[in-house]
Amino acid sequence: MAGRINDDDVKAVRDAVPIDAVVSEYLQLRNAGGGNLKGLCPFHDEKSPSFQVSPSKGLFHCFGCQEGGDTIAFVMKIDHLSFSETVERLAARAGITLRYEEGGYNPTHQRGERIRLIEAHKAAAQYYAEQLDGAEAEIGRRFLAERGFDQAAAHHFGVGYSPAGWDHLTRHLRGKGFSDKELILSGLSQDGRRGPIDRFRGRLMWPIRDVGGDVVGFGARRLRDDDNGPKYLNTPETPIYRKSQVLYGIDLAKKDIAKSSRAVVVEGYTDVMACHLAGITTAIATCGTAFGGDHIKILRRLLMDNGSARVIFTFDGDAAGQKAALRAFEDDQKFAAETYIAIAPDGMDPCELRLVKGDEAVRELVEPRTPLFEFALRQIVNRYDLETPAGRAAALDEAAPIVARIKNVASQHEVAVELAGMLGILDTQFVVKRVAQLARWARERGGAPDGRPRPGAGPRPPAGPAGQRPAQPSFTGPALNLRSPAHRTERELLKLALQYPALVSPAFDAYGADEFTAPPYAAVRRTIAEAGGAAQGVADAPDYLARVREAAPDDTVRALVTELAVEAVLARTVDEAYAGEQLVQVRLRAVDRRVHEVQGTLTRLGTHGDPERLAAVQNELWVLQQYAQSLRNHGASAL
Repeated sequence: MAGRINDDDVKAVRDAVPIDAVVSEYLQLRNAGGGNLKGLCPFHDEKSPSFQVSPSKGLFHCFGCQEGGDTIAFVMKIDHLSFSETVERLAARAGITLRYEEGGYNPTHQRGERIRLIEAHKAAAQYYAEQLDGAEAEIGRRFLAERGFDQAAAHHFGVGYSPAGWDHLTRHLRGKGFSDKELILSGLSQDGRRGPIDRFRGRLMWPIRDVGGDVVGFGARRLRDDDNGPKYLNTPETPIYRKSQVLYGIDLAKKDIAKSSRAVVVEGYTDVMACHLAGITTAIATCGTAFGGDHIKILRRLLMDNGSARVIFTFDGDAAGQKAALRAFEDDQKFAAETYIAIAPDGMDPCELRLVKGDEAVRELVEPRTPLFEFALRQIVNRYDLETPAGRAAALDEAAPIVARIKNVASQHEVAVELAGMLGILDTQFVVKRVAQLARWARERGGAPDGRPRPGAGPRPPAGPAGQRPAQPSFTGPALNLRSPAHRTERELLKLALQYPALVSPAFDAYGADEFTAPPYAAVRRTIAEAGGAAQGVADAPDYLARVREAAPDDTVRALVTELAVEAVLARTVDEAYAGEQLVQVRLRAVDRRVHEVQGTLTRLGTHGDPERLAAVQNELWVLQQYAQSLRNHGASAL
């Protein structure tokens, strides 16, 4: 059984790796004000960013899907790792040596499956890269040179060579402590008649990395005529490699994609290399599969779906390339970015174009010229006989829904007019009205113009702290309503207690959970008390939020704590005066509620109740009324 990681080491890892540095490897972050950053949530589809990161607190929270937590929680969720695997991965990144309890430190046996597979791929990538310099790899170096790639280019992209023998890599990795089971599970080896043998033999090797930079698979190019395998052989589906969820070159391109709001999608490994060497450092490629929905999710997080973002697809001019372009267009509406297509002259791919005409020709190729929807329209129109009324009508039936999907209304009208000309329909307004009608139906039905449900369509939870919020399932009582002044003020006070404990301590710690009318907020108040109160935040600021989150009775309360710790305080200036106002408002409303309760008791007692009981209730009412008046007159000094 794996030993438990020492608590002090877990804390050291959490403190050593900034959460914004980790999150920014998976999505683009922008300033959200108040020291926070925002981006498109990687855990659910959304058009506008509701995912916030607080670097100072080491926390993230999505106001759309309610996911939240610290750096460890983020990596666990996005990479599907266990707690120990995540801590080990982050520790390796920070250079921290972990200590294990209940049996001591044994890294070989105590690391999680994903970590082991990642390490095996890292070792394999290094081994293949070293083999590229050997005599046997001359055929591979010649292949690269014929396509314009020198040794420096091969090194930059980590290109390597797999020896032609049966088990060179397998024996190498065994020597590094990897078991046969791990090697087969990783896809680096496969079962042979006498045990595991190398999956890749005598091929040029491209390491495929995930968005975080870890090698998760390989693409292998056939080099010899006697190799009866496919031209390209990729890693099979494994626990760390899903071909529909990886993009070759994303680790090198992600920063420039985010910076320029532009991505270039090409078809192969050498095309990515050619583009990058020509200065198109936003080029990426799929790995043995068509460009699809999971690839779009990766790009959208980097592009931030701003209106100026562009995605340019380059496809061969042959029938297969045109078919691929049409498949890409089917997913066009999943982008907020504008999509374009670029087809090189004479059907050359970027690698061939660079060889024949140089880097400048590659740069010119990817300058967006033809919108993807226009390309799709021409492909449709060319399939029909436009000399007949029936042919024109059929072409319109298929093409009109495509025009109706154009996001910009002005462009939609303009393209509808162009479509009428392409079809030879003289009544231009008929085509314009047809397109507008389809677009209107799509908006009303929340679907695509052809009546199909739009991906991601349907009701969404509120993306921020304004308006109604559904009650959390583990709470009883009414739903939170932030239009309620009481709920809004209670929320502000809890945010202050979590984010600025020094401004509300020690007064806040004297507040009871019953002073918070919203059950979720009362639960957070009790959680803060369990962690030592706001005073603990003053005495031990670095660990305060972690202690509060650990004290939460369940994940629902913990998520709300994280949300309140990340959400910006409403005031422009957060100071003692503002904190005092929130303290007074919450206390004053609690006192007023008690006044009403006591007045009700007096009414029930009437004039015939027990004199002593009546006197005691009247005295309580007088004290409460005096206290309420003092709060109104003197503010926080009366607390």
